[in-house]
Amino acid sequence: MGNSYAGQLKSARFEEALHNSIEASLRSSNGDPQPIFTQLYLDPEPYPGNMEDMKPKADLHRREPPSQELMNGHSSNDLEELEDDDDSDSSSPPLPYLQTPVPDGCCTLDGFCQAGKDLRLVSMATEPIEVPAGFELVGAKSPSVPEHILVCAVDRRFLPDENGKNALLGFSGNCVGCGEKGFRYFTEFSNHINLKLSTQPKKQKHLKYYLVKSSQGALCKGPLICWKDCKSRQFSSSASTSKPSSSSSLSSKENGGTSGHSSSPFSLSDSPPTRVTQASSVFFGSQDLSRDCSFLKPLASTPGNKTLPIVPTALRVNGPTNGLGVDGRPPLLSPSQVSLGPQGQGYRTADLGDSPVSSAMNSGPPKKRHRSWHPNSLVPVPPTAIPVPAIRPIVCSPGSVLGVSSPQAPVPGVIQPQPVNAGDTVIVPDNLLSSSGVRPVILIGHGTLPYFYGNVGDIVVSPLLVSCYKSSQLTEKTLETLGLNSSQLLCVETMILLTLQYLARLGSEQIPLREELEQIVLKAMLCCPGGPAISPTQLPWLARLEASVSGGSVQVVVTHSSLGEGISESLRSLSEGPHHQQCLPTYVVIICASKMTGNEFCVLVLGKYQARALAEGMLTTNEFLKEISYELITGKVSILASHFKTTSLGDNLDKQLVRYQRRRKGQVIQPFQGDVTDYIHSQEAASMSPPSDRELLTKVFQIYPTQLSVARSLLSQVCSIADSGTQNLDLGRFCKVDFLVLVPPSHILVHQTAQRIRQSGVLVDLGIEDASSAYQKSDKYVVRLDGDVHAKMEAFMRKVKQNPYTLFVLIHDNSHVDLTSALSGSVCHGELQGLADRVVNCQEVLDAMNLLVLQVSCFPYTLQTRQSRISTHNEVHWPSKESLGVQSPSDLLYFGLRDYSRSLQWGVASPILRCDDAFEKMVHTLLERHPHLHSMVIRSYLLIQQYTEAMMALTSSPSLRDHITPETLAMVEDLINAPSREGSQGRGHMLLVRVPSLQLAMLARERLEDVRDKLGLQLCFAVLLGSPATELSLHRNFTNRLKAWRGCENEDWVPHTYEDLEGLPCIVILTGKDPLGETFPRSLKYSDLRLIDSSYLTRTALEQEVGLACTYVSMGVAQDPKKAMAPRESEGEKATTSLNEGDELERPQSNGSAATRASGSLAENGVSSSDVADSFQKPSTSSCPPEGAVTSDVGTVTQGFKQECDSLGSQLSSNSSKQSKAPPSLCSSSSSSAPSPSSSSTQRPSQSTQYGREPKPARVSPRTVIMSRAAYNLLAGESGSQLSSFSLLPHADVAWSSPLRPLITPNLQGADQSMYYRQWTVARQHHADYEAPPVPHPRRLLLSGPPQVGKTGAYLQFLRILFRMLIRLLEVDVYDEEESEEEEETSEVTTPINTQWPDIEEVRKLPFDPNPRDPKFRKASPVYTEKMPKCLKDFKQEGEMQTPAKRETKSIRLSRFAAHNAFHHCEQCHHYCEAGPATQLSECTFHAFTFCSSMLGEEVQLQFVIPKAKEQHFVFSQQGSHLESMRLPLFSTKDPALLKSPIFTPTTGRQEHGLLNIFHAMEGATHLHILVVKQFEMPQYRKYWPNHILLVLPAMFNNAGVGAARFLIKELSYHNLELERNRLEEQGVKRQDVWPFIVMMDDSCVLWNSHQPADCSETSDDGSTYTNVSLKMVLQHMETTPKISLYAMCGTRKWSSGLARKSTSQLYSRCHLHDFVMLNVDLTQNVQYDLNRYSCEEVDFNLRVNSSGLLLCRFNCFSLMKKHIPVGGNKDFLVKPKLMEIENPALISPSQYVCAPDSEQTLLDAPAQFLLERFLQSCSHRLFPKAVQNRNNPVLSIDSYLNISPEISVCYINSRPHSTNLNHQGLLFSGLLLYLCDSFVVSGLLKKFRFLKGATLCVISQDRSSLRQTIVRLELEDEWQFRLRDEFQTANCSEDRPLFFLTGRHV
Repeated sequence: MGNSYAGQLKSARFEEALHNSIEASLRSSNGDPQPIFTQLYLDPEPYPGNMEDMKPKADLHRREPPSQELMNGHSSNDLEELEDDDDSDSSSPPLPYLQTPVPDGCCTLDGFCQAGKDLRLVSMATEPIEVPAGFELVGAKSPSVPEHILVCAVDRRFLPDENGKNALLGFSGNCVGCGEKGFRYFTEFSNHINLKLSTQPKKQKHLKYYLVKSSQGALCKGPLICWKDCKSRQFSSSASTSKPSSSSSLSSKENGGTSGHSSSPFSLSDSPPTRVTQASSVFFGSQDLSRDCSFLKPLASTPGNKTLPIVPTALRVNGPTNGLGVDGRPPLLSPSQVSLGPQGQGYRTADLGDSPVSSAMNSGPPKKRHRSWHPNSLVPVPPTAIPVPAIRPIVCSPGSVLGVSSPQAPVPGVIQPQPVNAGDTVIVPDNLLSSSGVRPVILIGHGTLPYFYGNVGDIVVSPLLVSCYKSSQLTEKTLETLGLNSSQLLCVETMILLTLQYLARLGSEQIPLREELEQIVLKAMLCCPGGPAISPTQLPWLARLEASVSGGSVQVVVTHSSLGEGISESLRSLSEGPHHQQCLPTYVVIICASKMTGNEFCVLVLGKYQARALAEGMLTTNEFLKEISYELITGKVSILASHFKTTSLGDNLDKQLVRYQRRRKGQVIQPFQGDVTDYIHSQEAASMSPPSDRELLTKVFQIYPTQLSVARSLLSQVCSIADSGTQNLDLGRFCKVDFLVLVPPSHILVHQTAQRIRQSGVLVDLGIEDASSAYQKSDKYVVRLDGDVHAKMEAFMRKVKQNPYTLFVLIHDNSHVDLTSALSGSVCHGELQGLADRVVNCQEVLDAMNLLVLQVSCFPYTLQTRQSRISTHNEVHWPSKESLGVQSPSDLLYFGLRDYSRSLQWGVASPILRCDDAFEKMVHTLLERHPHLHSMVIRSYLLIQQYTEAMMALTSSPSLRDHITPETLAMVEDLINAPSREGSQGRGHMLLVRVPSLQLAMLARERLEDVRDKLGLQLCFAVLLGSPATELSLHRNFTNRLKAWRGCENEDWVPHTYEDLEGLPCIVILTGKDPLGETFPRSLKYSDLRLIDSSYLTRTALEQEVGLACTYVSMGVAQDPKKAMAPRESEGEKATTSLNEGDELERPQSNGSAATRASGSLAENGVSSSDVADSFQKPSTSSCPPEGAVTSDVGTVTQGFKQECDSLGSQLSSNSSKQSKAPPSLCSSSSSSAPSPSSSSTQRPSQSTQYGREPKPARVSPRTVIMSRAAYNLLAGESGSQLSSFSLLPHADVAWSSPLRPLITPNLQGADQSMYYRQWTVARQHHADYEAPPVPHPRRLLLSGPPQVGKTGAYLQFLRILFRMLIRLLEVDVYDEEESEEEEETSEVTTPINTQWPDIEEVRKLPFDPNPRDPKFRKASPVYTEKMPKCLKDFKQEGEMQTPAKRETKSIRLSRFAAHNAFHHCEQCHHYCEAGPATQLSECTFHAFTFCSSMLGEEVQLQFVIPKAKEQHFVFSQQGSHLESMRLPLFSTKDPALLKSPIFTPTTGRQEHGLLNIFHAMEGATHLHILVVKQFEMPQYRKYWPNHILLVLPAMFNNAGVGAARFLIKELSYHNLELERNRLEEQGVKRQDVWPFIVMMDDSCVLWNSHQPADCSETSDDGSTYTNVSLKMVLQHMETTPKISLYAMCGTRKWSSGLARKSTSQLYSRCHLHDFVMLNVDLTQNVQYDLNRYSCEEVDFNLRVNSSGLLLCRFNCFSLMKKHIPVGGNKDFLVKPKLMEIENPALISPSQYVCAPDSEQTLLDAPAQFLLERFLQSCSHRLFPKAVQNRNNPVLSIDSYLNISPEISVCYINSRPHSTNLNHQGLLFSGLLLYLCDSFVVSGLLKKFRFLKGATLCVISQDRSSLRQTIVRLELEDEWQFRLRDEFQTANCSEDRPLFFLTGRHV
């Protein structure tokens, strides 16, 4: 509420005070209850910011001796006690001083506070200390550390002025060490700062000095605090009371003149009168209207009925001060110059800059009674200034006067004193309320309000409409937005007439609404700028004319001196006249047409209903609940209660019930299958059990398309945060998802959410729990925001910190509930407040980089203010019905708030949204009789009576029927009779009654249960109290019935959620301040909201009540119910007549079915909605799963989800169909889908007959909502004249940012609505976002959707697909291609099946298979062997440009042995790939390594980049600078942890995507891994792989292919081997003992598998099984092969899914090895890789190794998975013209890659070798026409293998002496290919081969001259014919050194 220090009701103290009060009343002579609340509120809130939850209490103008006033817990009847009282300083608490023990864990060091922070001046002198406005820094002396001064911040009102006077009694201070605020007792404070006093702490004794800043800016000791005159000051201050004129002398410094923002428009300075004059009147300073204006609060009782009202201490200006002044005049409380007009003085709206403290200064602490009171003097209990509770929309918005955008200079808070005229004071008549039955409300208009004194408790001043008159203060910018300019502003006269017109138009049931009048003002401005000029003489006449149309409900009073005169007159006539004859006007508009001040006006509301509604509407929910509990506790309701002791017929209710109970003689009404007239014995009834309905009850948790699309929207939002480049979220680092759901403090909500989590299987899908533990553990993932939340959050945040590679999602569900800030909310009214803020906005949560916060809300308006913490981009809104497109008729549609409003236009006989007018009439009668009670109390008592009498009317007393409203009777009748209807199997409806006050709800439950039992209905329906604070408790009989329906065996099962009550006839009395989002079962039929009235005037408050009824309904019902009924009846199903007045909208009998299950509704979070509750439950909420259910694996349901992440295309249709086929994932009872047998259900033929055929889904109808008139008008607003609920203030914690704003339209939804609220609302001071940082938090998202639409299901699905996406990042697409098989089994030799290692002799006997069979070579030329198939497979003659066919891949989940790319991060390997924070790139050393290459014929200089940590692998020269060699191990080294072979990985273009992190593949073992990179890429690789050794190729190889890298790796390794042999030889090691192997591994090798041949015992389908193994295991296995040094190369086969089907016939084979090769550089010393090659370099090398007589061995027991990496690698160059003069070059075909020498053809920018290889691959059919598709006559290729297209076979021949070659006797070749041939190729060799007639030749050379030399040297012209035009070159320019070739024909 307003800006006051409000005390709060502490429950322990409450009991104590109540006890004292009762005791005192017993002792005192008159029997009035004592004012217990006075004490209860004396312990004010520690931090004076949040006044929201205080209860305004108006002190009664009581004429009682003060001795009976209970202050500080004393009931004092004599003056001595008072005197003693005053001697002890009032800063001490009521109890005598006791040293309280220090709480555990607190610091007790002298000079430090209990939080352990240093307070000593020496250490604090230079610290920056934040001093709130109005506080001073003072020094305290502690006896235990006399040498030190302790720094404290104390409110300066409690310190004396320079004369030692005017210190307020009491204390208010903050600790500057730990920042704790709001110490209200000096005792408490001295304990906190460890003063350790032996005497009672007194501020006078211990606060010694003021502290001041020295010239250097350091804090030092200032003057002493002048504490003298403590005793006399009270008298002097009271004396000054008689000078009311001085009441406004404020110090300008206090008024914030310095800061540009008034620190408080109504500051209390140290001048005595300001504080004292507030005695029995209200100080109307220009109080901070941003929060609220001061107003007077209705009194809660009259002197005649002297129960103490709730005193709005929250609102006290200065607490109870002295009563009468010394001279006996009641002191006046000046409202000062309250001017609301454009004059700019008076009611200033505070700027947003006002600090919570300063704006709270207008209400001081409670004071003691003044000692000058005389025991018998008449003491008016001080009334109070009551700021409007911020929870109402009537409050002026911050910045509405001084626009937020341009703060103007502050106006002085209170104008200088002026003499008071008689007309400016209004004496409020005594007994106003009791005599007139109305507490008038004064609506502030424009002008100066008078002073009020006397019985001020009987009037209320409300600033409801004041902002509407402030349009003159709109900023230019706002006016521009509204399409206005300053000339269009309205004058005061026009405002008066508009107000009159508005009031005259209001109905008798309506109350004025600020938003409505604002819209009228805005329209007036837009349509008639400025308005006609109205002269002062015309105004009264026009005003009366306007009022005349109201039919007497509006009167105009015109005065000429002041408004006070008119108010006075009206109040006097109100209190005097006998009102029962005359009709009071509802509104009196008082206009003061003064020549001095211009026109002023205000409105006096006298209508009983309106005045009460306005006054009650000013209370926040917390306050009115407190008011209600006060009225119940103090017995004020006794008159009302006694009224309801009799029935409407005048009989004594209880006697009648007892009489009826006796008559029954222990028999009860049969619970089902009978009539309400059938009685059976209670034992027999209790043992009745309904038939089990298990078939009906199976249900699958389903995710519906909408939920899926919302989940995807959330996911894409998360991805866009990650992609934003701001480093706010790095999705690549996470491999797991974990979550925690925070829910409002409701046990049922916790169970419901946990049950959803269980049903959805999300814990298993996320891999955080296994299937067995997921049941029990789901509760761990839901936390209530109650007292225990901190411990649980700490544990969660610990988990977040400890697992940096898990992405945590903190889901704050129903996040609109309790968004008060942690600063403002302490314990209020027994409720913890500000918890959500403490948890969700704490620094730890904001800073954690692996934590996303997802706030979920159906009413997100409070999260969408100007200060919102959520970026607009991070909001995801539920798609509206319109955007969903056409849905199938069997689908259920969401039926929400808008649909309820629209349903009013359906024109059906019995609408689903109703107002119970008969009930409203009864309420009105009672309200007039009991003006002192809160209307909700009256409504509740009436409601209880209505239900009670309805039960009686239906059983014992039919004569009562006429006295019950038809609505109530119909609901109760339906409730009792439904279970007995045919086919219902005992099922019935739920009736929900909303009673916000817990005490009233308990009363209602007790009363209804009692009446039900006495009437014998105890087995017919249950009565439950639905309180957030407690679990459901249900009588055993009903639990058994639920179990029987479920077929549940478990003895201990009890319902935990409302959905578990599916089908149970029951009345649920739902209590609590707000509904918290619980889902109700499908059987909920009626929602009774008749208690929700004009106190619910914000959008959230109203809509969340109606939201209880929202659910999914059948398609037809939601659109046109009349049509929807027709086909049902024609299907031959008879409709039973409705008892509910021919209800057309009743729901038909449900009939659960498979069909329903598939189409299902989306119930809140998507539990499928076969209309039924379910048969099995997961153990924790309902631990009785049948045996079969548990085994069905939850995982199966998620198969559908897997795809949906893999292919991001929209698969909604396929997905939902997949899921409906999925087996039920452990069904649980709680789903919002349950049968709704209804009173007028369309009955089906007996259900059992339906199971045979596919039944039609049951029709689900909307629930019926019965409302109060006030709420109904707002919801019907769209159709009616009044404004609708969505125009109201969106939430009590926010305020409008401007008095005028554009109209919000109903179709403003989702993002548009969010933008509107973000522009036009601001967070109030106690809102959690009030001090939010200016930039929204990057990792916070908001999901908003209507109530019960399925948000939980959507966010659980979001978690699932988020995990799928992260896993997708953890899954790889590996090549899955079968090897091309040999046609027939060739080998006669079979190796022994189970040899672990190859036997070298056996391997030598194996034939070598020269054909490259790997699928990656499927576009390569086959190599000729004798056993080739006679015909080629059909090759489609592709065009010249072949589009590479997409290679088959399969998605494989990475195992723990996978190789990873740069995006992988985890705890184990971050040291491996990430540089430590300390290591700089400079820590790597660069080393040149030079060796001579015979092949290159020159020295090669390679550069090594060696990180410090890897230097141990190398040998350096003595000086340590020169790299000498790389260490190699020995054959004899036997170390199981060691890998001997260095691993080289040539890589290019894949610094991010290459799988270069082999830490896991190596199981963390030590290994030497060297990345071989091109020089220009070295910086990128260093950046991503700072801990890897890089081998940098010389710059000349920047454009080279992979052949060059392999060549240099091998050359370097051989050179290094020699160096190491020499080095180790010196150490006595044999040369042969040095390890000669290296591993050459591609950067796409991801996983290794081991294949076990299947045993005979296993199933015959699988040839072998494979398991993932580590690279370490594979390498170690190969390295330990016997006689390993005799093998030239070892390798593994490539994995494909077909391997499992084939049994591995041979464990080892001799064939091509590639991708991953262990190479013996010693044996292969003379065989080199072709350094020019771009492709097939491995096939070429393998053929040469084999023909050199060396051994290649492939281990078929291992397979390698290669990842498909679409980027980098040795992929094609983009071949483009050298000179790009062409704008859009056409694609260049491979035939253009060569040209005639010196031709004019376009020259290309690509390496010559690359062009040649691509040309041969594509165009060789032109070079070798005879060879195409001719396997018998291959092309002879000498010493090299080149790919000349797959259609042409190649016969490879090695020209070296002693090489092993194919026997070519009798073989005719179709062509000869000579590629860069060396000196071993001689003419004699060529003459051995025979060629076909017409065979062709192709000779390729480095340049033209060598081409000619080759032809001459090989004597080619003897056999081959050449033509000049047959010479070609690659299409390079000469500086790119083109290759030349010549073609010829065999002669």
